[in-house]
Amino acid sequence: MSAREDLIVKYAADLKDKCGVTPDMDLLTKVTIGCGPSIYNKDASTVAGSQQSELDTVKNNFLIKKLGLTDGPELDAGIDAVIEKYGRSNGNKHRAVVYYLLAVHFKKESIYN
Repeated sequence: MSAREDLIVKYAADLKDKCGVTPDMDLLTKVTIGCGPSIYNKDASTVAGSQQSELDTVKNNFLIKKLGLTDGPELDAGIDAVIEKYGRSNGNKHRAVVYYLLAVHFKKESIYN
């Protein structure tokens, strides 16, 4: 398997084991590809759920620019719900998993079709 395929398997396990979600593997693969080379960088591949600047980056670069959502309190609430689902105490929140959960939360899976 390629490095990306290995990561996708790891992300699917996180979704199932830590989030209680059975992943749509096609969507997860597309979200992972959409993350680009950041998935191979130790720092960039994770989201610091307790760091406001990191959450602002997720909101601006993913929710607003990629998913085309309008800024508002519902975006922060969605991010908060996803971080809660992933587990606040979980130190390694993979960016692809967070983005997958956000795409599903905001019903924007069609962006990846």
